[in-house]
Amino acid sequence: MTTIHIDHTSRWFGNVVAVNDITMTIGPGVTGLLGPNGAGKSTLINMMGGFLAPSTGSVTLDGTAVWRNEQAYRQIGIVPEREAMYDFLTGHEFVLANAELHGMGNPAAAARKALATVGMEYAQKRKISTYSKGMRQRVKMASALVHEPSVLLLDEPFNGMDPRQRMQLMDLLRQMGEEGRTVLFSSHILEEVEQLASHIEVIVAGRHAASGDFRRIRRLMTDRPHRYLVRSSADRELAAALIADPSTAGIEVDLVENALRVQAVDFPRFTELLPRVAREHGIRLLTVSPSDESLESVFSYLVAA
Repeated sequence: MTTIHIDHTSRWFGNVVAVNDITMTIGPGVTGLLGPNGAGKSTLINMMGGFLAPSTGSVTLDGTAVWRNEQAYRQIGIVPEREAMYDFLTGHEFVLANAELHGMGNPAAAARKALATVGMEYAQKRKISTYSKGMRQRVKMASALVHEPSVLLLDEPFNGMDPRQRMQLMDLLRQMGEEGRTVLFSSHILEEVEQLASHIEVIVAGRHAASGDFRRIRRLMTDRPHRYLVRSSADRELAAALIADPSTAGIEVDLVENALRVQAVDFPRFTELLPRVAREHGIRLLTVSPSDESLESVFSYLVAA
């Protein structure tokens, strides 16, 4: 059972702090690393994979430091987000090179198996320069799997994939987790994490915001105050009816937008209340849209919770 432990780890670049005093443990199964763009996910993954040394703290694999540890590298496969690849190579040559670097007994067979696993046999003789973004993602995945690692780290692996490719990769990662491998993937898309990972780690602005079962953290996100922009045929009458209910914490009349800005503190109750009140008072709802549904706002709430 391979486990990565991150202990009070920070990483900075000059005066920029990318990861700030994070502690977490990544064990067997599929873990989602969730955070908005720029949160520090890539830096954290690169430290787990041994590509970056921590500025302070430690990153260990089964108790042994990952940085400059050749034996640890043999247990880790990593799929980076960056696009830079050896475009002059074919897909097979690219994966074969990694198999040879890992000293596989039969590198050609290992490369063929890895390419078949990600469904890239049909394009293995084409140059990478001709690949779509989704194809590049899959050949990077094959390269990461070629030495059959016990740990797989993926940085935004679903970028550029069509829905069919995304589902195939999700099935593969789910299977690997069920086999007892340690799989961690990063994403800034809540739905991707929800479909695949039962355990998540949330980071924002380089800090650890939340950790644990997805449903528990999802409930925190649901329970936080929600803000809506509402336009109707009778804004002031609607506001008076809504503010009388405890699910509504505050309402402002936005004269610029010609709408109401509503803060709801009981999300399930408010979603039932709004259409009912409109129906009872004969008010037409013209617009109901969330005004703070960005991941940044969700994570800011989690950090403060």
